[in-house]
Amino acid sequence: MSKHRWFKELQTVITQGKLLLDEPLCKYTMTKLGGSADLLVIPATTDETELAVRYAYDNGIPLLLLGNGSNMVVRDGGVKGIVLHLAQLDEIRVDGTTIFAESGANIIDASKRAAAATLSGLEFACGIPGSVGGAMAMNAGAYGGEIKDVIVRVVALTKAGERVVLTKEQLELGYRKSIISTEGYYVLSAEFQLEEGNQEVIDAKVADLTFQRESKQPLEYPSAGSVFKRPPGYFAGKLIQDSGLQGKGFGGAEVSLKHAGFIINKNKATATDYIQTIDMVKAEVKERFGVELELEVKIVGEE
Repeated sequence: MSKHRWFKELQTVITQGKLLLDEPLCKYTMTKLGGSADLLVIPATTDETELAVRYAYDNGIPLLLLGNGSNMVVRDGGVKGIVLHLAQLDEIRVDGTTIFAESGANIIDASKRAAAATLSGLEFACGIPGSVGGAMAMNAGAYGGEIKDVIVRVVALTKAGERVVLTKEQLELGYRKSIISTEGYYVLSAEFQLEEGNQEVIDAKVADLTFQRESKQPLEYPSAGSVFKRPPGYFAGKLIQDSGLQGKGFGGAEVSLKHAGFIINKNKATATDYIQTIDMVKAEVKERFGVELELEVKIVGEE
């Protein structure tokens, strides 16, 4: 089956969303890197998402969930098959002390909505640049908080497009992992249980965490965020800094001078530049300290 046939057949079921052939993925990734998708599907509803997943599964078409592109590096050759982008599934709803959020909503926006409703527990996410779905898949965390602290349940699709409801226990949340990532589920929505708080205390905490993020992270450049997981007993950024790698890289990619855990697209980098810089960092840290850095970002696509 050709991508043109996929496009034609999906047009009959994706009527509110968008179908884009040979769409450059650099427009959708926070690194501003990556080649094109054979077919980019942007569903407008959870039903359309389910139909797209089922179509890909039934026809044996490779399917990649892009999320909001914050934790992913797409190679220059692009992605063969269908890429699913859930940006239009962005509803956030407050009901008492519960926050309901669709997978395409930014976790930062969910944190802001919680704070505006005087709800405490999601302040740690005020600076995490990912979608709700992505945050769920990797049990995102920052500043002493993690998704597992507040999650109640998740509605997701299996690889075959079947809806499942997963409780906190069933999610098997660990350090930067969950059953969503290990089983390849597609998150549709998540429900968080928070606590009533004090508005001044919440606002002060959000302001402090926002200041810490803006002062320490190179937000002025495109990047995939923190590239490496924290090795047991170490901090990845400190190992990279102590290896003297800040300011070094390939092509337009560079280890940030502001935060060694970030690799930035400083000057029209290619994905190849970015990945070569990642490989350089891993090799140097391994040689100097004997520590094998593990990627937090996902590298996908064709060379």
